[in-house]
Amino acid sequence: MSFRKVVRQSKFRHVFGQPVKNDQCYEDIRVSRVTWDSTFCAVNPKFLAVIVEASGGGAFMVLPLNKTGRIDKAYPTVCGHTGPVLDIDWCPHNDEVIASGSEDCTVMVWQIPENGLTSPLTEPVVVLEGHTKRVGIITWHPTARNVLLSAGCDNVVLIWNVGTAEELYRLDSLHPDLIYNVSWNHNGSLFCSACKDKSVRIIDPRRGTLVAEREKAHEGARPMRAIFLADGKVFTTGFSRMSERQLALWDPENLEEPMALQELDSSNGALLPFYDPDTSVVYVCGKGDSSIRYFEITDEPPYIHFLNTFTSKEPQRGMGSMPKRGLEVSKCEIARFYKLHERKCEPIVMTVPRKSDLFQDDLYPDTAGPEAALEAEDWVSGQDANPILISLREAYVPSKQRDLKVSRRNVLSDSRPASYSRSGASTATAVTDVPSGNLAGAGEAGKLEEVMQELRALRMLVKEQGERISRLEEQLGRMENGDT
Repeated sequence: MSFRKVVRQSKFRHVFGQPVKNDQCYEDIRVSRVTWDSTFCAVNPKFLAVIVEASGGGAFMVLPLNKTGRIDKAYPTVCGHTGPVLDIDWCPHNDEVIASGSEDCTVMVWQIPENGLTSPLTEPVVVLEGHTKRVGIITWHPTARNVLLSAGCDNVVLIWNVGTAEELYRLDSLHPDLIYNVSWNHNGSLFCSACKDKSVRIIDPRRGTLVAEREKAHEGARPMRAIFLADGKVFTTGFSRMSERQLALWDPENLEEPMALQELDSSNGALLPFYDPDTSVVYVCGKGDSSIRYFEITDEPPYIHFLNTFTSKEPQRGMGSMPKRGLEVSKCEIARFYKLHERKCEPIVMTVPRKSDLFQDDLYPDTAGPEAALEAEDWVSGQDANPILISLREAYVPSKQRDLKVSRRNVLSDSRPASYSRSGASTATAVTDVPSGNLAGAGEAGKLEEVMQELRALRMLVKEQGERISRLEEQLGRMENGDT
């Protein structure tokens, strides 16, 4: 009897990472040297924000995504904090609003001009004061407008209504030690936290109660992270007693034993997890590593499936992740990271190789859009709502090559009807023949009108053929993907 190793089927098995060309990087950025396990970078479909070195206070730089290349030393920054900035986070419901936490014990919320900064921004929209020690964690509520969570080295978690600048909830008795990170669940009804006392806690912020707690989730003394997944499970990264880096998956209903536990290596950089709820892929980046590992989370054992590793030469100082609605759908891009070096930021594109250049429904289910599902007052009153989803099909931009395939498409040659071949060929020849055949008499008004009419008729014909080709391509794409 022969035993053949069965390879697990996954559409993400061949995902590959690729850094962009040098002219698409952001050069000459003095990335912050502060010793704090933050990502130092936040990105959305409009702007890239990076925490930078600043004398006499704290600052971060906000660049329009298209402003690549070398950044001038005199480029304006957001510089209202009096101490180093430790964490930044873009508002998910407004691409021009960003919050920052700093060593000066304050949280500030900023409105970035639509076209980026032209002068240093020193006046925040609102200053939130309530922490007594430095503020190292900032995260917006995923579905409620203007709700912001901050956590500081005073072991206190505060939840704010940014619209009214008031403190909604103060959770000051649930964490006995330094909080490493905080993550909201899918609808923002709960959050989980990782703490220096090695415990992972699931907390209901509106009641101020502990829903579940796992002590010694990872036994090592180095920093750990905990994030909520879309199905309510909790994914953690940390260190074993022997200082080996670990990943674990937990069921909040039963935190006694992890559903899965994997050991990675013995490096000492904290692991930062980035989660994509649409594809259930977790990307794990280590501070000081030069690699990004990615794993698929499924419902069957062993639950955490290693997919691949992207490796580069330079170690990463920090990392930002683009929201799904900012990706290039037409290139089958499922993630984009912004890797911080010592003096530059390098985008890294994660792509699923596909032969078809059609919109890939299976890669791009409806994703969280920029519209808030609740107002802050609704959330405080006890309401919960899932994110309002949008389709990425509208964001799909056909590639230039596809526009040119009307006359020389050969993908469908085997299944193309005879009538299509004739009409397609006549369209192509007509398009090339008409301008040269009629331009000779373009000086006379009557003939010019005839040329215009013919062009209009040809345009309609080309449009009809284009629509027909698109329909045929869609059918072929579905056949290739096994949908029919």
